[in-house]
Formats: sequence, structure tokens, C-alpha cells
Amino acid sequence: LGGVHLLVLNLSCETNVWADRQESKTDRVYLLTELRIQKNGAMGMLADMREEYTRGTLHKSDLSESPLKQFDLWFNQIKEMGVPDANAFTLSTITKNGTPASRVVLLKGVESGSFVFFTNYLSEKGMDIESCPNVAMNFFWRDLERQVRIEGVATKLSKDASDQYFNSRPYSSQLGALASPQSEIIKSRQWLEERWSELRNDFPNEEQIKRPDHWGGYAIQPSLFEFWQGRASRLHDRFRYSPSSDQWKIDRLAP
Repeated sequence: LGGVHLLVLNLSCETNVWADRQESKTDRVYLLTELRIQKNGAMGMLADMREEYTRGTLHKSDLSESPLKQFDLWFNQIKEMGVPDANAFTLSTITKNGTPASRVVLLKGVESGSFVFFTNYLSEKGMDIESCPNVAMNFFWRDLERQVRIEGVATKLSKDASDQYFNSRPYSSQLGALASPQSEIIKSRQWLEERWSELRNDFPNEEQIKRPDHWGGYAIQPSLFEFWQGRASRLHDRFRYSPSSDQWKIDRLAP
């Protein structure tokens, strides 16, 4: 907004100059933006952003006894809608300093009751998991006004499982895994692209690329689930699955 404030300063100090020039559409937009900010404040505009969630309801009788089956049901519903990146979720980890860190990754499978994703083991999230394997996942499916929150423990997949997935990736993505020293400081975008091109020359055939040891999969064994359905007046439906003996206990939570 620095440019907007300069515009208002010119209006107050150089009135004659402004009067002699032709007002442009951009000038009008900046001026209207500045006047609105002065009136409401930037935070005021954010505070006004809200929507009512009215697309669905969730009752305990709707839920499966198994949270994995319930997740599968909801995931298939969003997938059938053709929503891009329906398998994207926020992965939260704990750093060595005890602070939380989050990023978006892609779910690549649900196997033997665990949620699978792949990454660079030497990345920040990989190092976080190495020091503290407790993680949290959050899926937000805006089109159905739903969230799924999952807590669990992450462990590395077997080398064979990581090899199998790596070999199924597109050639360009395989090169990308080799080229990128994920989470490290690099000189420039140009450096990264040149490194990728060099590797393409070194490995012109997809069959020549082997999975690097520092890249592979994790399986998150869940210990808690929460299913959230948006409702009107912020009276959302929330149900938590927590382990109890040899089954899952389902509780309704206040929104």
C-alpha cells in the first residue's frame, strides 16, 4: 500500500498538478482503495469476509464405525466431483525447537490403515519427523464444506515400496527429485533449472534413473480422526474418533 499513500500525499500537496492531468482508471482504483482502507482499516475488510456453510449436515447415525471407511467415503465423494488436488492436505510437524511447521503435500495412498505420502527425507519436514514422528494432517474440501483432521505417527516406508512409487513417477519428476536439495538455500532459479538440465543429459533415459536414498515415502499410522461438516451460524458438526480398547469411540464436539 506504499504507492497508495504516496498518491494521497500528491493529492493534498499538489492539487493544481492533479487538476491539470487526466485521471486514469488505475488512479481511481488506488484512490478508492485508499479511502476504503482509511474508513474501515485493512483488518476491517478481512473481518467482513464470511460465508454461511449450508451444503450438508452430519449426524452420528451417518458415520461408519470405522474412521478409515468414513474417510474413504468422503474422499470418493470429493474425487467424483473432479475437484483439483482433492488429495492435498496440510502436514504439520514439530521442529527440533518445539515449534510447529506446516506445508501442503499430496496423499498417495491409504495402505494397511496408514496414510502414505512421499518426500525428500533431508527436507525440513523429513528432519522434523526424524526428531519427532508425531504429525497432524488436515484435509479441507471447500466444495463440500468439509474438513478431516488426523493425528498420528509417521514412519518411513520400506525401500521396495519407495522404489515402486518412484519408478512410477513421470521422468521429469524423477529428475526433479535428483535436482532439488529440498529446503536448502540455493543461488537462484537459474541454478536449479541448469542442474535439472545437466541431469537430463546425464540420464537421457527414464530407465537409468534410480531412486536416491534421501527420497522416499512415509506412512502415517492414525491415532485420532475428526470429521467436520460446515453448518449455518457457525454451528458446525464435529465428530471425533479416538481409540478405545479394540474399537473407535465416536464423540460429538462443540463447534
